[in-house]
Amino acid sequence: MDRRVNVLALVKDGERYVFLYDDQSLSQLLQTLGRYAADPELSFSWYDAAVLSQKVRRLQAEERPSSLFRESA
Repeated sequence: MDRRVNVLALVKDGERYVFLYDDQSLSQLLQTLGRYAADPELSFSWYDAAVLSQKVRRLQAEERPSSLFRESA
């Protein structure tokens, strides 16, 4: 079984945010981005969460083969 780990990183105001996730933990990652954005002790903002979640979704969509064009046997 081939299991790929994705890395998402942000450096902001001297802090480093590094997230490791696989395809099965995508919803957990998005929840974590929201929790970090809601934490006033972090420099991680809602804007950061939105940008990173958009990037993750875009990368996920690029990796999926198009369901509109399927080869027939």
